[in-house]
Order: sequence, then structure tokens, then C-alpha cells
Amino acid sequence: MTEAVLGQAVYTIFVGALLFLGVFLVCCFIRAVRGPRVADRIVAVNMMGTLVMVIIAILALLLEEGYLVDICIIYAMISFLSVVVLTKVYMGVYQEKRKKEEEKDVL
Repeated sequence: MTEAVLGQAVYTIFVGALLFLGVFLVCCFIRAVRGPRVADRIVAVNMMGTLVMVIIAILALLLEEGYLVDICIIYAMISFLSVVVLTKVYMGVYQEKRKKEEEKDVL
């Protein structure tokens, strides 16, 4: 009897955590779309990747499927690379904009 109650409590906690993380994921998506700066958008995308990894890890525990952990690790690598690429592109655009402003001030 106690194992069944404990199992149901763990299930409820997992589902509650998934709902909680889902709400935060939507909030991060809104921040990524609205902005106000590019840096805020990059941080929001990075946070979305982290939240998705946590959701996948909780689902791996809830469903007792080990392959989901592998998917989580692959997703972590892809998320990291995407943030690095976005940051590199943003820094290139920022440096070009700064260089044009300096040339404009000289003339």
C-alpha cells in the first residue's frame, strides 16, 4: 500500500514539475520573440535549451526509458553549439556596426 502511494506521489511531482517547466518555457519563448535586445534573445534561447533538457530528463525518469538520456545529451551539444553560433554572428554584426559608426564619425 505504501509503495503505491509513494509511486503516485512521485508521479504527481513529476507531472507538476513538467507543467511548471512548460510555463517557464513559454515565458522564455516570449522573451526570445519580444526582445528588447539581441543579447536578451540569445540568453532566452539558451534558457529554453536548458529547460528542454530538464524536461527530457524528467520524462526519462517518468517513463523509465534510458534512451531519452542519450537524446538529452545530444540535445545539450546541439543547444550549446547553436548559442555559440548565434553569439558569434551577433558579435560580427555588432563589430561591423561599430566600425561603420567610427568611419562615419571620422568623416
